[in-house]
Amino acid sequence: MMTTYKLTALVVASVLGLTACGNDAPVQQNTQKQQSESSQAAISKPVVYQVFTRLFGNTNTTNKPWGTLEENGVGKFADFNDAALQGIKELGTTHVWYTGVPRHALVTDYTEYGLSQDDPDVVKGRAGSPYAVKDYYDVNPDLAINPERRLEEFVELINRTHKHGMKVVIDIVPNHVARNYESVAKPEGVKDFGAEDDTTKTYARDNNFYYVTGQSFQVPTSDSYQVLGGNPHPLADNQFDETPAKWTGNGARAAKPDINDWYETVKINYGVKPDGSYDFPTLPDDYADKDYRAHYAFWQDKDLPNSWYKFRDIALYWLDKGVDGFRYDMAEMVPVEFWSFLNSSIKMQKSDAFILAEVYNPTLYRPYIQQGKMDYLYDKVGFYDTVKAVMQGKQSADTIFDIQSQVADIEEHMLHFLENHDEQRIASPDFAGSSEKGKPAMVVSTLMSRSPTLLYFGQAVGEDGSEDGGFGDPTRTSIFDYMGVPAHQAWMNNGKFDGGALSKQQTDLRTYYTKLMSLNTLPAIVGGDMQAVELTGSEQVIAFTRKLGQQLVLVVSNFSENPQNVELTLNQTLLPKLNHSGLTFTDNLEKHADIAISEAATNAPIQLQLNGLSSAVFTLKADYE
Repeated sequence: MMTTYKLTALVVASVLGLTACGNDAPVQQNTQKQQSESSQAAISKPVVYQVFTRLFGNTNTTNKPWGTLEENGVGKFADFNDAALQGIKELGTTHVWYTGVPRHALVTDYTEYGLSQDDPDVVKGRAGSPYAVKDYYDVNPDLAINPERRLEEFVELINRTHKHGMKVVIDIVPNHVARNYESVAKPEGVKDFGAEDDTTKTYARDNNFYYVTGQSFQVPTSDSYQVLGGNPHPLADNQFDETPAKWTGNGARAAKPDINDWYETVKINYGVKPDGSYDFPTLPDDYADKDYRAHYAFWQDKDLPNSWYKFRDIALYWLDKGVDGFRYDMAEMVPVEFWSFLNSSIKMQKSDAFILAEVYNPTLYRPYIQQGKMDYLYDKVGFYDTVKAVMQGKQSADTIFDIQSQVADIEEHMLHFLENHDEQRIASPDFAGSSEKGKPAMVVSTLMSRSPTLLYFGQAVGEDGSEDGGFGDPTRTSIFDYMGVPAHQAWMNNGKFDGGALSKQQTDLRTYYTKLMSLNTLPAIVGGDMQAVELTGSEQVIAFTRKLGQQLVLVVSNFSENPQNVELTLNQTLLPKLNHSGLTFTDNLEKHADIAISEAATNAPIQLQLNGLSSAVFTLKADYE
């Protein structure tokens, strides 16, 4: 049987035009291995591993609702040691997204380190939201063994991550900042957000915030919510001093926001007037077809709102620290012209910077990719929502083709995921109720297109998100509370990161994920065209091919918990010319029997039986290879 590696290497040579000379001198075996790994890495699809940094290394299992850092524990930068990073790398990871790194508002007291105390009336949870950033030039002191060295400890983590062959992504949240933004780490000459605002005006182009003039901020109230779950705190008094009040992060304009508003944050002004009109130049239409260099040049002679420059300087600061890219929160709430300005500035400093944005409005996908120069967007409203419905038995599997066709022209820019910090865990009862149900979905999500894949920490070992952290709701792993993540902690095995405390089912699931993600180095998966395969016998089975050069990959996945018998009819134009021995399809993922196609059977349907929640990833085995 031809191995995946051999097949990959052959097609890599074909695709990249690599040649070998028979007279070349022999090279050392380790050099050959390095070249092979380098070639595969060069063609791998991006695999982003999202870690909630505060939770990843925490071995404490107390999980008291609303528990303090001392009660429930917290993970550190240092927990990402060589063993942990190697474990992350094993999942095919190319980029580690360290969520919650920039210093955000939290209730834990760090005043002894010169950091002002945050008011729990405007902090969600006790550990705080990572999307209420308080200082963009600093990092979360929770994450440091020595809070005085917190920035140095993060830079050391960046270097360790790079040493393991992975790149570093952090969050930037340009739409809003913490209500009590205050930078203690800003470089000389940098002014805080709002420091130079004219607070007598609701709006001014160079104000960083919008104001509710003549009114003071009022803490939102609700009969169903108590700050810190009712636990006492000297500042938990339903008061927060802010005069005049600022607009809230989600755009709410009342001095007293609703309890469901993003009341812990304030919205950034990019020169968008309260009536929605723009106070800055717009991009000519033809810039959708121009590269980042042209976009960068366009903005150089323009006079732009102050907030634009502030966020550009923040991004370039982190690039200088070694960060390789950014994930932008709620990017659609910020004008596309700003993204053109920011992303072109980033690319001019680091051309291979990784840029991922949270955009949920499908009408904005193309503008934010083409004019805004985003590398990747979440494919949430289309792909994720459809796959979730298929997993729950609400739609037939072939509806995935319909939704995928809607982004066919930009599919390589649409990141696929089944879990992240905003979404329910697959194993939670409100989603699928079983991590096993995620297996066929992950096969389809990972292999269907040129899209990169995102994995959330704990996903590959079946974390169900059932813990009650206090502010955060079960089914999602809380991003607001101090807590431990049980299934992930079993893989951590008290800091050994060897999976030693996992059950057999959890171990098998991680092995499955590891094998699946390794298929991202197959050239047909990286860059091949997708074609739906005609299928009869089940509405819960989906089949498609990916083809590039001589490599053909056939993927078949069964979303049903029961065995399914199906017939597949391959488009004959996909098949290479048969030779005397015909063609053989071999499964590279599970252990389905080979499929042999002879000259006499080229027009006959392929019979295939799939066990419940089973998938096959067939590649061709033939004499000409």
